[in-house]
Amino acid sequence: DCCGGRGSVERGQAWSRGLMNNDGSKKGDEMNELEVLRDKLRTFAADRDWDQFHSPKNISMALAVEASELLEHFQWLTEAQSHKLLPEKREEVAQEIADVLLYLVRIADKLNINLVDAANKKLTLNAKKYPAEKSRGNNKKYTEL
Repeated sequence: DCCGGRGSVERGQAWSRGLMNNDGSKKGDEMNELEVLRDKLRTFAADRDWDQFHSPKNISMALAVEASELLEHFQWLTEAQSHKLLPEKREEVAQEIADVLLYLVRIADKLNINLVDAANKKLTLNAKKYPAEKSRGNNKKYTEL
């Protein structure tokens, strides 16, 4: 409700208890966005009868190709140049990043892997492998710390 009535109080309480995001959406809506994207990809493939081609092997290969296309935009740039892309180049990079994301969502769907859960588990594992006190400012692999 727009005027600060009961709905606003309830939303404020839910946010303060960590049940809502700053934008007023319920916690967990981030995953809902990935689920919507997953469902759009399912429909997109079904509408074109492409599901027959979307094996994990084929999707992983397509993902590698798209990641290479993303890399190509940065080939030969200096570090400074890679941070300051021209608007048209930035849009091209955004398109390649989107391709990578779409293939990640699609392969996760095919393998029944929850991307957010997998990423959180990996982040937790990386925090153990790279404790801040040992790895701060250091680019060595965890086996060398």
